[in-house]
Amino acid sequence: MLHHTDVESTRVLWHYHPEYELVYLPHGRGRRHIGQHVSRYQGGELVFIGPNLPHLSFSYGRQDDFEQIVVQLRADFLGEAFLQRPELAAIQQLFLRAHQGLGFGPTTRRVAGEKLQLLPEALPFERLLLLLEVLQQLALAEDAFTLHAGSPGQGLRGQEHERLSRVYQFVQEHYQAEVAVEEVAGLVHLSVPAFCRFFKRATGQTLTEFVQEYRVSQACLLLLEDKPITEVSYASGFHNLSHFNKTFRKLTGQSPSEYRRQQPG
Repeated sequence: MLHHTDVESTRVLWHYHPEYELVYLPHGRGRRHIGQHVSRYQGGELVFIGPNLPHLSFSYGRQDDFEQIVVQLRADFLGEAFLQRPELAAIQQLFLRAHQGLGFGPTTRRVAGEKLQLLPEALPFERLLLLLEVLQQLALAEDAFTLHAGSPGQGLRGQEHERLSRVYQFVQEHYQAEVAVEEVAGLVHLSVPAFCRFFKRATGQTLTEFVQEYRVSQACLLLLEDKPITEVSYASGFHNLSHFNKTFRKLTGQSPSEYRRQQPG
């Protein structure tokens, strides 16, 4: 059983690993990209991801520090035959369902999250019991939903994983300036038409749409600070206030000032 808690500052972006991964964020909003599934989360996040299922770091789009709890474990973390016991039939099914990626609604996120937040300070035996309780809750959760993220061998191949990670990294580092599709295509050694096809298939978006979404996510963070909206616009990569307001409303359903007013504090 492996777990860690951290204030996220990692820049690991598009990645995969042989362990199952349970990710809990107590609060916040961001981009959920797991395998072939792309969506947004808000109000926190709780997902259970199967082994070798590529996914985007949940820190992506956030420049602030934030808490997340990550539990990584293999199917045989308690021995090869342990999950075969009849008492653990529901958990065994949970592990099978995780190969498509699983998300959970607010009720399970709250109940399971309370236990997950106890893990870092728990003694080893208590930690094991807490983890089994969480897994059983997830297995029986009525608000679980399948992400239909695909399975290993489907979707992107090894070189394409690397290309997508390089694009994510580039956008994260250059979103405040102009992001030209020609430059990004050259970065991953593709012609512009080939890159556009690849990126649309991998993310469900054009590069322009993706960059605008990233910039708006940065603007949402900056709006939590006491900065003029014009300054927020330029700092998040928009160099036209009217365009910023229009794009922000399109992606969030609110104007920047409305978004700021409805935030706590």
